[in-house]
Amino acid sequence: MDRFQELAAFVAVVDAGGFSAAARRTGGSQSVVSKSVGALEQRLGVRLLHRSTRSVTLTDAGRRYYERAKPLLDEMAQVDGELTNSTLELSGPVRIAAPSTFGRLHVLPLVPRLLALHPKLQLDLQLADHVQDLLTENIDLAIRISPVHSPDAVVRHVATSPLVCVGSRRYFEQHGTPRTPEDLVGHNCIVFHGLEHWTFTGPRGPIHVRVSGNLASNTVETVLSAVQAGIGIGMFHRASLTGALRDADVLTVLEAFITEHRDVSLVWPNRRFIPARVRQVTAFFASALAERL
Repeated sequence: MDRFQELAAFVAVVDAGGFSAAARRTGGSQSVVSKSVGALEQRLGVRLLHRSTRSVTLTDAGRRYYERAKPLLDEMAQVDGELTNSTLELSGPVRIAAPSTFGRLHVLPLVPRLLALHPKLQLDLQLADHVQDLLTENIDLAIRISPVHSPDAVVRHVATSPLVCVGSRRYFEQHGTPRTPEDLVGHNCIVFHGLEHWTFTGPRGPIHVRVSGNLASNTVETVLSAVQAGIGIGMFHRASLTGALRDADVLTVLEAFITEHRDVSLVWPNRRFIPARVRQVTAFFASALAERL
């Protein structure tokens, strides 16, 4: 029996929830679908489905096989569409993760252009300041501004964003302006996500300063709002301050001591088969973010 027919029948049964429903969906007969799945199980030497008179459920082996087989069939269907339709309209879901502030400032403004190009896409934009797990949270594409340490991911660098140290004019008028990195020890520094060590560069090399203050937060938005309110000094990557730096009340300090930057990267799961819609969305953001930043 044809291996593709076996695979397609198995996926159809899982997606439809049963053999008769799969037969209706594929336009074949229930007996053909059943024989195809049986032949697949016999060839693999493992049971993929638990069958009962009322339901069909996956075995553990069946779930693993389905998770690998489904993207394969989706990719083949997409390839067929690309070859038969020169004016291919991308469609289907794409789940994107990005840091909250960066996503609001730089990803969300690009979404109308992307959807104008491909109106049948179904974007699910997840904005959070913690690093989301690509596999457990079903992320197709992540946009990150931090080092990426994941052997199960593909990383594409698209831009860089330098670090900046900022405070409000009001704060500096009340507490003085730091002239060297070491001066920060005597200032109220707003800590993001437990990052209490700030690194600078001096004539003799790196300068590591342990900062502290009366406010910490796990969101960039909160740290920025606190800086603008005159509470203290914060460290940011410049891309998160778009607009804020045009505020005459927000001032940068210690610029001569800051050489670090953060990479802006696109990250996606290291899978053999990536749907064309995900590839196209990735290419779009790679180009658009590079231009924007």
